[in-house]
Amino acid sequence: MRTLLVTGAAGAGRTTVAAATALRAARDGARVLLLTADREAGGLLAGAPQAQVPGPRSEAGTYAGEAPPWTEPVRVESGLWAARLRGAEAATESLADWQEQHEDTLELLGATPLAAEELTPPPGSREFALLRALAALYEAGPADGTGPADGRAAGRGGGAAARDLTVVDMPAAWETLRALALPEQLVRYLRRLLPAERQAARGLRPLLGRLLGAPVPAERMYEAAARWEDRLEAVREAAEAAGARVRLVLEPTPRGARELRRTRAALALQGCAVEAVVANRVLPAGSEDAWFATLADEQHRVVKEVGAELRAAGGTFCALPHLGPQPQGPVALAALADAVAPPGGRPAGAGPGDPAEVDDLLADEGVLLYRLPLPGAERADLTLVRRGDELLITAAGHRRALPLPAALRRCTITRAGLHESELRIRFAPDPAVWPHPR
Repeated sequence: MRTLLVTGAAGAGRTTVAAATALRAARDGARVLLLTADREAGGLLAGAPQAQVPGPRSEAGTYAGEAPPWTEPVRVESGLWAARLRGAEAATESLADWQEQHEDTLELLGATPLAAEELTPPPGSREFALLRALAALYEAGPADGTGPADGRAAGRGGGAAARDLTVVDMPAAWETLRALALPEQLVRYLRRLLPAERQAARGLRPLLGRLLGAPVPAERMYEAAARWEDRLEAVREAAEAAGARVRLVLEPTPRGARELRRTRAALALQGCAVEAVVANRVLPAGSEDAWFATLADEQHRVVKEVGAELRAAGGTFCALPHLGPQPQGPVALAALADAVAPPGGRPAGAGPGDPAEVDDLLADEGVLLYRLPLPGAERADLTLVRRGDELLITAAGHRRALPLPAALRRCTITRAGLHESELRIRFAPDPAVWPHPR
């Protein structure tokens, strides 16, 4: 099963484009699930259930046959289902459930229980709901019902395994980027703060504590860190899955074009493949009204420039007409569905995970060339720092720590620069640690 994440600038019409994309794919013969946080999603979710009751808990503390973090899918038309992501509701339900589970302990402590109407979703609940949804989709497996390599939860996810494509209406681009980067960042923090190799001296902890005169981390801290790392790795694996692609929605203005380039650079650094760019709400040309004609001309210039740039990079670009009123329902979305690019285009730029490649130029130039595609990046928005065995790279305000391949860890950086939308770093072997042939 493929997953398509639709994001872009705030107010650019992401939800409408996501709905039109899902409708186009369904009318082309695919079985499609549209997931959105919007309560109507272009009229596709109007009147749909607004809540879903989680299943019973198992002894391990997870849901037995865990319900997916979205409402029961509603059939829109042949081949198309739509459901609403449950971020705030799931968070408050989890708080209420935890309170109920520990009712006796809380009563013993003299705590006053919180009523349901007092609970509010904590910050970040929407991002965590999105990550849970991606993990559930990944665990559901492809359309044949098979799951990931270890077979986790194959066939779960509210029938997601029966779909060919899931279109996810994501938040604004930078919020989406932060959510996708979060699992990797948290795993890195855990490994730095509580490295697994430190668990070896379990029997020495009491002695070390007395010698140092300071408390030594208890074994339960490492055990909790290991559990969290396993969960975060599963979510990161889902976020970086080869089947996931990003579709960007462009506001056809000069500012929108500049922001698109920054977004593409940041997504490329994160390893997210941009499948297509969609210019939304493009006004018709040829108006006799001077103000309207000027605005339309500006939009058409942006569409032409961005389209040429994307196509030159081998990407997919399309423009959707401005329909006037906000489209509601499949009939109104039909015009956009006909104009939107079908899902499945070849991504332009980076692929999932670590997008860098290393060229061996030792024989000719005595260096190893590290190449990182960063389409849309500008030198002024690019920084590079090496710290130990990692490269800390910032592009367009987004930072990522990339581990160096083993060979490059024994090298020093001699030169770095941005060339043809690629960050190129030249590494020369360090004679002190580079292996010498005998």
